[in-house]
Amino acid sequence: MASLQDIRRRIASVKNTQQITKAMKMVAAAKMKKAQDAIVSARPYARKMHLVLSSLAARTERDAHPLLRVREEDRVGVMVLTSDRGLCGGFNSNISRRALRFVKELQEKQSQVTLYVVGKKGRNFFRSRQVQMDKIYTDLSGKINYVNATEIAAEAVEPFEREELDVIYLIYNEFKSAISQKVIVERLLPVEPLEMAAGMNAVEYFYEPSEKDVLSAILPEYVETQVYRAFLESEASEQGARMTAMDSATNNARDLIHNLTLTMNKARQAQITKEISEIVGGAEALT
Repeated sequence: MASLQDIRRRIASVKNTQQITKAMKMVAAAKMKKAQDAIVSARPYARKMHLVLSSLAARTERDAHPLLRVREEDRVGVMVLTSDRGLCGGFNSNISRRALRFVKELQEKQSQVTLYVVGKKGRNFFRSRQVQMDKIYTDLSGKINYVNATEIAAEAVEPFEREELDVIYLIYNEFKSAISQKVIVERLLPVEPLEMAAGMNAVEYFYEPSEKDVLSAILPEYVETQVYRAFLESEASEQGARMTAMDSATNNARDLIHNLTLTMNKARQAQITKEISEIVGGAEALT
């Protein structure tokens, strides 16, 4: 059994760790609230824009704009959103494993994959498995804004417009709650047309000033908005996962301190009993 001094040192060490995890939980909770407010505000616009563009795609010739053209999925772009920091439970491992499985499925279909990885954790995951990454973006956790999302989206859209990519997928964690995040694999380009209900006829649109001008203005903005929304979802999910992980770590530290305290009390009691026995034995030997 460890000495009383060793047990006391371990209890002190665990208490220090508990204070750190508790502080990290509070920081993550504050950041999650801010990120949650941002994604709740962005979702309605992003979803309505997706509905409008999918409806537009169903009523427009697919050759009317490069971002609408459907081709065989021989050259696939995959953008994976992870975080730069750890201590957030299974947030990074879940999405990285799902992305790796998706990439392998594409490669089994003889598709050429161009991999865009956001976050140091995703970079380290794929690097350790010797998976080729074509673009890596780091140091964006907590700093993402619409300008950053626009720049990253542009680097993925340009190869699609030049027909170097046939389709682009986004893989990210969708925020449900602090304890629930769902890994989403979503096609970003080409825009998927809205499925018409049975017996529903597509209404023809009239464009002003012209179809080309309208599509050229709205389609790039649609892509930027969807990428930005995915980043916001990922940020809120990361903070929620970190808050939950730190809460669990704090509770585990509390349980460990309780168990160590019991062990210390038993060791101290055993030591006192031994000392009493030695005193009684010595007294009896003198009589």
